[in-house]
Amino acid sequence: MDIRKRKNAGGDGDGGADGASVNVGDEPDSFGGRIGSPRRIFLFCLAFRVVNALLIQTYFNPDEHWQSLEVAHRTIFGYGYMTWEWKRGIRSYLHPMLFAFLYKLLQVTGLDTPYIMIKAPRLMQSIFSAIGDLYLYKLSDALYGGNVATWSLFCQMANWFIFFCLNRTFSNCLETVLTIMGLYYWPCIRDSSIDYPVNRKWGLVIAALACAIRPTSAVIWLYVGMLELFLTPNKVKFIILEVIPIGSLVLGFTCLLDRLMYGSWVIVPLNFLKFNFLSSGGDYYGTHPWHWYFTQGFLVMLFTFTPFSIAGIIKSKNQKLSALILWVLAIYSILGHKEFRFVLPVLPIALIFSGYAFAQMEVSGSSSSSSVTKKKQVPRQNHTKWSPKLRLSVYFLLATNIPMALYMSLFHQRGTEDAMNYLSDEAYKGRVKSILFLMPCHSTPYYSTLHRNIPMQFLDCTPSAEKGELDESDQFLVNPLGFASELARNWSEPPSHIVLFASEETKLRDFMIQHSFKEARGFSTRISR
Repeated sequence: MDIRKRKNAGGDGDGGADGASVNVGDEPDSFGGRIGSPRRIFLFCLAFRVVNALLIQTYFNPDEHWQSLEVAHRTIFGYGYMTWEWKRGIRSYLHPMLFAFLYKLLQVTGLDTPYIMIKAPRLMQSIFSAIGDLYLYKLSDALYGGNVATWSLFCQMANWFIFFCLNRTFSNCLETVLTIMGLYYWPCIRDSSIDYPVNRKWGLVIAALACAIRPTSAVIWLYVGMLELFLTPNKVKFIILEVIPIGSLVLGFTCLLDRLMYGSWVIVPLNFLKFNFLSSGGDYYGTHPWHWYFTQGFLVMLFTFTPFSIAGIIKSKNQKLSALILWVLAIYSILGHKEFRFVLPVLPIALIFSGYAFAQMEVSGSSSSSSVTKKKQVPRQNHTKWSPKLRLSVYFLLATNIPMALYMSLFHQRGTEDAMNYLSDEAYKGRVKSILFLMPCHSTPYYSTLHRNIPMQFLDCTPSAEKGELDESDQFLVNPLGFASELARNWSEPPSHIVLFASEETKLRDFMIQHSFKEARGFSTRISR
């Protein structure tokens, strides 16, 4: 990728389970057991996720920046680009407002420097991720005991896709955290034969918030809610005194927030449903075959955990959670447009089953216990020695997931992030006057990273009402030189910098020379000036 700057521009220019459960939670020297108090577990998870957040240097999907940080930046600092989704009212302000609070704090304290503006959102997300890790441990512990809980937490932290994605500022990531938290509070998920203190109202509040942040979360909570309705003895109380009041309060709050921010009444869930489900508007950004999640998408996310998750599903006989995974994958398979992150909320559930499989291998390798037992009935023992099978499995997962996580977080598609980080620093020093992005739309972060109110232009890709009509992004890819030349004819003043991919830079070499641009910095993205 190139960023080019004009030669005469400013600056120096160079410069509850359906079966038995594995539990060795009372075995103090096993790998599992209870690894500490909730506070200790949370602090450990937080430390891990902070490092995780700092290691993420790559670009994954435009929504991470354009549908959360860009909106929050505009709300607090007064400038930022609002994509077509916000003009059609199919996004709620609830999720961006979390980052708006962060930006306001940075603004008031004067800490809104380029480096902090880039790092702070993912560091904030690391707090949410750590809460999700804690609740994954708590949910696993409630279902199967401390040993499975510890192995599940290990699987969560070792999985490459969780490491790569969960600390990003997608609404899907917060939805995933809320899903794990919410499931912990729903009685229908627990084993009905064991008495647990649980507050279903908290589960309803969390479920409603998840749906408010991302309406497609209703796919998950429809399943859980119907299961609860079927199993609860007092169905009228559940619907009349819990579901309706809590749902109405959360929906009312989000509608008021959106009314304040949009300036008019907007029912986001309804608009979202119309666009994505009734009109197949998401298909504009590409489609996949119906079986993609089953044959590619979810398997890539699970990666080498796949056989362990399948083994855990079979051996745990937990039909409720395994059916939830199947339900979500099946419903999302109906939609033409598919993405990995859409099914992220059920990935931790699959990893709980991997944790179950590991815990069973540990118990099977113990000299005192070789069977799956009911929770709280495993006798104490002083030492559990890992079997060769268990040790090999752990090494196999670490050897396959750690390189994948580091490569995807540190190297894959890094150029666009590096390019904007460079421009942010240059703009902070007053060396950037205006920027033109000659590349597919939304290929880089935008004002939320640059953090300077200077003119910027990118190639628009708003879905057209006319089917088959090419947007600006497609027109440029079809004829880069012709499109750029036509664009230059309308310049009152040329941009100080142009950002483009190397593949297009070679096609525009003569155009760059003609308009006095030279290469300022090359990443996997070229910057011309």
